[in-house]
Amino acid sequence: MLHPLLCDSTAATKASMIPSALSSSGSSSRSCIGPSPISDTGLKFSNRAGNAPGLVSKRGDPVKHRTASVYGQRAQERVLEEEAPEVSETTPSLKIFPGQAFPLGVSEVDNGINFAIFSQHATAVTICLSLPERLDGGMMELALDPRVNKTGDIWHICIEDLPRSNVLYGYRIDGPRGWHQGHRFDSSIVLIDPYAKLVEGRRYFGDASNKFSRFLGSYDFDSLPFDWGENYELPNIPEKDLVIYEMNVRAYTMDESSGLDPKIRGSYLGLIEKIPHLLELGINAVELLPVFEFDELEFQRFPNPRDHMINTWGYSTINFFAPMSRYASDGGGPLNASREFKEMVKALHGAGIEVILDVVYNHTNEADDAHPHTTSFRGVDNKVYYMLDMNNNGQLLNFSGCGNTLNCNHPVVMELILDSLRHWVTEYHVDGFRFDLASVLCRGADGSPLNAPPIIRAIAKDAVLSRCKIVSEPWDCGGLYLVGRFPNWDRWAEWNGKYRDDIRRFIKGDSGMKGSFATRVSGSADLYKMNKRKPYHSVNFVIAHDGFTLYDLVSYNFKHNDANGEGGNDGSNDNLSWNCGLEGEVDDTSIKSLRSRQMKNFHLALMISQGTPMMLMGDEYGHTRYGNNNSYGHDTIINHFQWEQLDARRNNHFRFFSEAIKFRRTHHLFRQENFLNKDNVTWHEDNWDNYKSKFLAFTLHDNNGADIYLAFNAHDYFVRVPIIRPPGRRSWFRVVDTSLESPDDFVPDGVPGIRSTYNVAPYSSILLEAK
Repeated sequence: MLHPLLCDSTAATKASMIPSALSSSGSSSRSCIGPSPISDTGLKFSNRAGNAPGLVSKRGDPVKHRTASVYGQRAQERVLEEEAPEVSETTPSLKIFPGQAFPLGVSEVDNGINFAIFSQHATAVTICLSLPERLDGGMMELALDPRVNKTGDIWHICIEDLPRSNVLYGYRIDGPRGWHQGHRFDSSIVLIDPYAKLVEGRRYFGDASNKFSRFLGSYDFDSLPFDWGENYELPNIPEKDLVIYEMNVRAYTMDESSGLDPKIRGSYLGLIEKIPHLLELGINAVELLPVFEFDELEFQRFPNPRDHMINTWGYSTINFFAPMSRYASDGGGPLNASREFKEMVKALHGAGIEVILDVVYNHTNEADDAHPHTTSFRGVDNKVYYMLDMNNNGQLLNFSGCGNTLNCNHPVVMELILDSLRHWVTEYHVDGFRFDLASVLCRGADGSPLNAPPIIRAIAKDAVLSRCKIVSEPWDCGGLYLVGRFPNWDRWAEWNGKYRDDIRRFIKGDSGMKGSFATRVSGSADLYKMNKRKPYHSVNFVIAHDGFTLYDLVSYNFKHNDANGEGGNDGSNDNLSWNCGLEGEVDDTSIKSLRSRQMKNFHLALMISQGTPMMLMGDEYGHTRYGNNNSYGHDTIINHFQWEQLDARRNNHFRFFSEAIKFRRTHHLFRQENFLNKDNVTWHEDNWDNYKSKFLAFTLHDNNGADIYLAFNAHDYFVRVPIIRPPGRRSWFRVVDTSLESPDDFVPDGVPGIRSTYNVAPYSSILLEAK
């Protein structure tokens, strides 16, 4: 049974919980509330770098009151006359105003810098600031007065004369301590603002000497707007024409074989240097593994079986607005990361390549209640930001497999997600998003599935996001499997997990898969032909970042995850793989040849299928992880792109993969706007129910007669197949035969002389074009 959204009952009564009130688009005013400061006073520093409360400014009487209108709400403003405390000569003198509630985060206003943070259940909020001239990392702290610095559930303050950039800031927040009530307040911790646009932490990726670096928010109002260029244009590639390349920014160029300067290896700038490879391959969209700020050393906080690993995939978000700062070149920090990310997007767009981000709104880095790690949301307002089991002492619910689950359909969290997505579109010009474990976004506050999840609808209907590709991974770790059933409003595409499984089974030679294979390559109409959905709403893939690489899919029957430290208990046990006769690396030339043929078969099937194809970085040269199907924690050659191997295989394996992509992009028959019907496909099959049959042939018809004939043979023997006559006076030309050696395996212009029959080799496929 599906349940409606369940929200905290007290939240529903709060005026500040109205979703529209949280939209940053409503913030047009640039002045703080009222013209008069609360105080003109020095603030004393805490030199313990934020580990304990510091001194704050004193407040005194008398107090004068007046009212002001802010965004349609009535707010109290107070002007306090107070005696300034004694401070050192180096302590700055700052004027402080009540501030304004919107927008959330940090904003520059006429009177100074405004800070605003939501916390419904907090009883005390202190802002902590570290100014650039403080070389010792000390922080000054100012307690916010709820009578002055609070509107509804939003705490705010405006400070004059703060530097316009390079300030680090965070919050100490206190509130009810009852874990059984869902609260996790701890005022000893300096928290990252959920709306921080930049995050400062350690400067170099994987720097173990700074394992316990503190992460703080930052801002920049000094830099000029980024120059996107006079002739800059968004690619705006139709979804049906996309060929997606899933990749990791760091892993793409980190290896020494990239030949890049060590200062830019593994960075946004490093990716720019290797755009020519993407163009040579032929893809026109990259899907970047998470690039939101994350802590790659999270496994090393305490002794555990994984404390030797580094999180190189990034599925552990600290903040939803800040680009990963350690992907900046040469330890450049958050400001450079922001600029270089834009340079990367600009360069990719200039090459005609769209940028899709893999985003993780299902959980954060803050772990579970057994090993809590508080950096932001948990300490800001755990009861709002996370799903809780209030029937089990307020424990965190875990539908993400990572210890916590974001409460995505709570109005405040929903607006945070929308503001984050809009920020990446307007500030960084990204073209779309792939939502990790998106079924989590279809759950209510208690984890129950929702018929019409508000956040899913809001993303689909949002004006700013209207140009974006939006793709769901339609399952989660709680068993909510929604492939073909993901609530979509005719916009959401899906990672088609059934495509992956059925293609794998057929190509490796499982019996009874012919009909399923035909359904998948023709666009999965059984899943997506409803309402106004199209074939391209099926994102087809055989391989993704998690699981085997394509090489490992044809080289291993079993996972080999010993390096992960979990005794082989992690990663999927059922990979639908086949090692072609022997496990792992072999010297047998016949097995090597069969593996090569199988990889080409998989890739050809992917590129001729209706829908949107996605391939994994490295599969174009046959990257291996040596059978590890869960390699998230290895910042090594296991994940790093091996450029020397690419060079060694450029004229055979890579050539085939590149030609197949380019052939797809130049032939509209593989990129249909609508689902196939009897007029545009002929299945050369009259025995669909033959369980033992592992051969399928079909012809795609072109209105101009440029038909394409395809046959896939998963038997271990030759199949002599009759070839129908091509239309008109045309003749068949052989473009592909995966059983042949390069360059004969793929001849773009075709080889003439095809007769009335063709002998299709075991475990091979062919493509003929009518000319």
